[in-house]
Amino acid sequence: MGFYDLPKEERAMLVQQIQQNLLTDIVAKMRTHVIRYFADADTYIRKSAYLSLGRLYTLEVKRRIAIIELLNELLLAEDFKIRQTAINAAGEIGKTDFQNTEHFFDAGLFDEHHSVRNAVIGSIKKMGEKNPVPVVEWARKYLHHPDKEIRREICHGIELRGRTHPQDILPLLKELQFDKTARVRNTLVHVIGQISYKKGCLQTVMHDIILWDNKQLVAKAIDEIIDVHDRYKDFAALTQAEAVSFIEAHLKLHDSSHLCNH
Repeated sequence: MGFYDLPKEERAMLVQQIQQNLLTDIVAKMRTHVIRYFADADTYIRKSAYLSLGRLYTLEVKRRIAIIELLNELLLAEDFKIRQTAINAAGEIGKTDFQNTEHFFDAGLFDEHHSVRNAVIGSIKKMGEKNPVPVVEWARKYLHHPDKEIRREICHGIELRGRTHPQDILPLLKELQFDKTARVRNTLVHVIGQISYKKGCLQTVMHDIILWDNKQLVAKAIDEIIDVHDRYKDFAALTQAEAVSFIEAHLKLHDSSHLCNH
């Protein structure tokens, strides 16, 4: 029976049991429950396990070193689900303690399995939202990595922070404007769209990208911004028409200012 096949009360009891069993393993230096939960075929059991481990890291201060050591072991497991869940657990911890979890993402970014690499990106998103300064700095060192997929994944990973604080990630995005790989540039355009539709964000994004040198990419990004304001019309701060009006006015102002300076 899957996690969501259980009634709500039984799910809550199961989550408590998972957390208690994980603590038992940590105290006794055993791996029985940890392996079972981290390798479970049910995504939601694994999610309950990594969320529980994140909570234990907060609650059990004297067990923190043991928890990090446990995750170090799990990152070497043959089963990709265990490695994936270990990365997600590190992501929970990294929301408040990135320094002691950074090495997990350095390793996971190059894992042979896409699920583990995706867990890194998901973790960067959630950590970047809660603990942006060290996470954004970590992302910066991979912006120009020789592997195009690493560059693309980093671009995607910093998106969530940009949805509320686009100014924090726009300098990093700008560095990718002339990336030689179309897949990376397409992800860049996508991310620009995603960080443009919340309150106050369109102004910040337009003010920045209008000064970029890759005008062809900027044009594509503006098309994506306009499209996003329709696709996410129930969540966008502006209607699509309002967004178009703002963009047109901003472009005219920039063009006239540019002419005056010349």
